[in-house]
Amino acid sequence: MSIFNFREEDNLGNVIQVDTTRVFIRVPSSDKLTEAKLGRLTALKGRPGEWLIAMVERVIRKFFEEKPAEEEEKDYDVVEKEENVVHLILVGTLREKEGETKNAFTRSVLSFPNIDAPCYPIEGKDLEAFMGVISSVSVHENALNIGTYTLDEKAETYLDGNKFFQRHAALLGSTGSGKSWTVASILEKASKLPSANIILFDLHGEYSTLEYAKHIRIAGPNDLENSGDDILFLPYWLLNFAEMQEMFIDRSEFSAHNQVMVFQDAVSDSKKRFLENEGKKEILKSFTIDSPVPFLLNEVTQKIKDLNEEMEQGQRGLKQGKFFGQFSRLLVRLNSRITDKRYGFIFQAHEKYHTYDALHDIAKNLLGFEDKEKGIKVIDFSEVPSDILPVIVGLVARVIYETQFWMNAEKRHPIAFVCDEAHRYLPLDQNINPFEKRALENFTRIAKEGRKYGVALMIVSQRPSEVNPTILSQCNNFIALKLTNTIDQAVVKRLMPDSLGSMMDILPMLDVGEAVVVGDAVLLPTRVKLHEPTYKPTSATIEFWDEWNRKDAQSEIVKAVENMRRQSRD
Repeated sequence: MSIFNFREEDNLGNVIQVDTTRVFIRVPSSDKLTEAKLGRLTALKGRPGEWLIAMVERVIRKFFEEKPAEEEEKDYDVVEKEENVVHLILVGTLREKEGETKNAFTRSVLSFPNIDAPCYPIEGKDLEAFMGVISSVSVHENALNIGTYTLDEKAETYLDGNKFFQRHAALLGSTGSGKSWTVASILEKASKLPSANIILFDLHGEYSTLEYAKHIRIAGPNDLENSGDDILFLPYWLLNFAEMQEMFIDRSEFSAHNQVMVFQDAVSDSKKRFLENEGKKEILKSFTIDSPVPFLLNEVTQKIKDLNEEMEQGQRGLKQGKFFGQFSRLLVRLNSRITDKRYGFIFQAHEKYHTYDALHDIAKNLLGFEDKEKGIKVIDFSEVPSDILPVIVGLVARVIYETQFWMNAEKRHPIAFVCDEAHRYLPLDQNINPFEKRALENFTRIAKEGRKYGVALMIVSQRPSEVNPTILSQCNNFIALKLTNTIDQAVVKRLMPDSLGSMMDILPMLDVGEAVVVGDAVLLPTRVKLHEPTYKPTSATIEFWDEWNRKDAQSEIVKAVENMRRQSRD
């Protein structure tokens, strides 16, 4: 038995045109046309036992003049008539019975309406019954409750948690639209799962309020003596050789080729000596320059310095070696990086980070979720220098991805990266600097291949037009909040299937915390009021006028200045 109880007078109009994704309805009167509200759901009769569900995309009232026939008297007035047309987007099929299941909804369009078929608005009790079907179908063990449908606020919106992370996701919205709240809300739901495993890249330290998460901060200049698990050092030997080159080699120099060759040899020799001293003969046979094996940077520096100052015997006595003076600038750059406390988390890590087991501990700290370990991890990059931020975010992602890649498939536990402010380190291909290029390579690989190895991406950005399109195109689920920039709106529309692109026209009119949700993970693509999180990030927009109106307002200018000098907020 159908959940719908339409009467003949409920008919909005009749089908006059059908294509593969859209249906056009002729509405008989202006009064009826007012019932066709944008975004409203409608039902059209399909095959027996099926209702086609469609969404109102456009409402048109067209006036035209009808001239009298030639044989009629010439003094007749021209008659003005109107034609009312409604454009619908097909969004799915409701079957009254499918196997043992009654009233089953599917996103597939299983048939098409006939010409002259009636169209009924879904409203009132019919809407309540239909949204009840949607919610009941969506509620299962993999359900992720993110909010309520705008069409019916009593109906909860559920995403399929598997599909949401398996197929990658994007959360896009202008500043102040509610992105951080949405991220916190999703993480909060995930934290209630017994074996959740999500890493959030926090560029501004705004998620420090999430009490259910494990908080890790990339060591700042004031943390170099701290050896706790909440402070993360990334020793230089974790860098692969391409990342080392970007860190130390200036490709514009005449001797850049020689610098690369000598640096590579020195690093490789130092890694071999380490493995020999550790007795790791098996690894020694197959390791490469990119293998994450500790080595001594001072050994590398000393070898380069010796070559830079080398004198050799000539026919008339000592003469300058073939590399004499070619590495002076490289040595200056090496020394500058090593002694700069801003890069202390790379070059001034504790001794424990230069042991064979150090990578085991780093990987466990980042990927651990067992034995009461908190599965939601927030990594604070706020004290990482902006010039190397992309390569450091990319380094963390690469270390985790490669650990997953080399893990036995039966023991592999899935993990998701939430990439907040993604446009900062996943930019467009044009005119990117070398550090951004390395980060982009790592994330592009994850976007294309990560699903096979249990690594998912959730891209979060206020400027989708500045996020690399290759990575965005790999996302099959979208939560689009308010977007006011027309360029950003156009990017989001291009990412949508043709039939749903017009839904994005509403983006600039959304309220704060309201979104259009589209993708494989949602049963009904529609407008949603998102749930607020219990623990809110410190990203709320400051109420300037209200703050200026406070008589008891105070600030800590002196403390802020001292924090600036110490390069630490603690």
